[in-house]
Amino acid sequence: MTIRRVVPNLRTEAVEENQNFYGLLGFEEVMNLGWISTVASPSSPRDQVSFMTRDLTGPVVPDLSVEVDDVDAVYAVVRESGAEIVHPLQDEEWGVRRFFVRDPDGRVVNVLSHR
Repeated sequence: MTIRRVVPNLRTEAVEENQNFYGLLGFEEVMNLGWISTVASPSSPRDQVSFMTRDLTGPVVPDLSVEVDDVDAVYAVVRESGAEIVHPLQDEEWGVRRFFVRDPDGRVVNVLSHR
């Protein structure tokens, strides 16, 4: 399995204010779907932070997102381990295939691959 990037997801109602603050640190907006906005480092585009008011189809705002090369393979391994699946594996309209899983400390991880 290959990890492509890890992105912290910050729950907030102040998306624009956070974009402006992280802009002071050099981040630039790379995605904005209304309910989620992501900023990235122009010099290292995989370094990102996402701001979420909610999750469009998931039951909770995940604490972080992990992009992998084969989400189906990771899903199979995670299910076999007995870890709690919080949101089932599914294709999302914005171009990702993903699921949520709870880590041992209760954090929710959004595991995804782009389609």
